[in-house]
Amino acid sequence: QRQMCIRDREKHTSPIFRRATQFLRGQSARIFKEVSLKRVDVIVFKGSEPHVAIISYEKYKHLQDEGKL
Repeated sequence: QRQMCIRDREKHTSPIFRRATQFLRGQSARIFKEVSLKRVDVIVFKGSEPHVAIISYEKYKHLQDEGKL
């Protein structure tokens, strides 16, 4: 699997959706890898409702530096 170049990362702005049960099935490492390497945001659903959002640390720091957090 190839890593996305910076240009590809910047184009991808839509979040991906995951179910909370995926974390219980041992898929958390794969999901965290998607966030950190592909720079995508993840919305985690619990039941049919969005429960939490996962963003990269880089994006978190950027938002914090801009005073948006």
